[in-house]
Amino acid sequence: MLANKIESVCDFADHLSQNYFLRIDLFYLRAKILLMVNRYSLMVKRRSWLLTLVLSATFNLGFSQYPKLGSDAQISILTFGPGQEELYSAFGHSGIRIYDSLQNIDDFFNYGVFDFNQPHFYLNFARGYLYYMVDVYSYPLFRDYYMEHNRFVHEQIINLNQDQKQKIADYLFWNVQPQNKSYRYDYFYNNCATKVRDVFEAALKGEVLFDSTFIKTNYTIRNLTDLYLSQQPWGDLGIDICLGLPMDKKASTYEYMFLPDYIERSFDHATNKILGSSLVKEKIVTFEPEKGKTPFHWFHPWIVFGTAFIIVSFITWRDWQRKKISKWLDAILFFVTGAIGILLLLLWTMTDHNAAAKNFNLLWAVPTHFVVALTLFRKQKPKWVTKYFMLTAILCALLLGGWYLLPQALNVFLIPVVGIILLRALVNFLVANVIFPT
Repeated sequence: MLANKIESVCDFADHLSQNYFLRIDLFYLRAKILLMVNRYSLMVKRRSWLLTLVLSATFNLGFSQYPKLGSDAQISILTFGPGQEELYSAFGHSGIRIYDSLQNIDDFFNYGVFDFNQPHFYLNFARGYLYYMVDVYSYPLFRDYYMEHNRFVHEQIINLNQDQKQKIADYLFWNVQPQNKSYRYDYFYNNCATKVRDVFEAALKGEVLFDSTFIKTNYTIRNLTDLYLSQQPWGDLGIDICLGLPMDKKASTYEYMFLPDYIERSFDHATNKILGSSLVKEKIVTFEPEKGKTPFHWFHPWIVFGTAFIIVSFITWRDWQRKKISKWLDAILFFVTGAIGILLLLLWTMTDHNAAAKNFNLLWAVPTHFVVALTLFRKQKPKWVTKYFMLTAILCALLLGGWYLLPQALNVFLIPVVGIILLRALVNFLVANVIFPT
């Protein structure tokens, strides 16, 4: 068992020698060896010569600065296609590659890394304090991962002179240092795609000109996200519920670049002002997957909510006929929608999720629904509850009537949900007035 662990360390050391930037950060290797020492101290002593060899062969590989790139070195932008495995992968990915065959350098700089082990990670995530970081990988390994997951890989070799190449490399070297590698993440304004653009603007100040006149659409940020979520309707619904009015601002052509596809297209239309020519020298389609048919899923919001609307409509009709309310149904409905409303209100007022502000979903997910749900099983309901149901029914009717007139685009999958709330609020009000007329 120890032999296998020692072999894994040697493999890791060999990988360090193949990747320049991984040679710099040796904390992982050091921690791994110390862990082995703690667990297998007696056995390690017998193989101390091997550990000494590994340590001496790796800890001396560090450099104080990025090596001078050769004349044939290349700086590239990599764009990876969207994936449908997870919500976060639906928008694709971007990064920067440095390739210098003479110095055995093939580094991929990835600005989409986060660390679950950072202090208070989940609390900070909930509060909107999202800290991502840049890290460096072996490009072939990174590329192969996306190819194995059937996602396209496009490479744009950037047209730079030798001085500009070195500026980019030195900037990335500075950025990957532990004290510089973290950055405050924002879904739409400071993410793994925009950081690629920012590297070139920071390292080559005034030397790159992005021409966004090729963008002819007038999308909002919400429209742009919707383009990538057609195969993930539940993810699309979740985003549309949690994020409010700021998502409905018209995106400037510069802001389109929060999406990797638009980073790729923007670099295609950019100019190197120093060379007086296009910023992209060559475009390589490394991998292009075959497009398959979009699979049909019965578990779709339209089907689920539409079926729920039909079932609730029948129960509501029966309640009216019997003049007796199904309290269990209303308790579940108003408890859930009220809890959603409380969550949305907290996202708006108590976190730094700026995109969650001014959320019009609070017109149907009213936080006070939660309080009403708790009163439904009391032997004698407070008199105000009946009036509350009346106001809720009016609010839902107005919301459905003005659905497409609101400044925030509400997800159409929610129409049956609002219809359900309307039906239940209305039948509660009508039955209460029939049994206990005012």
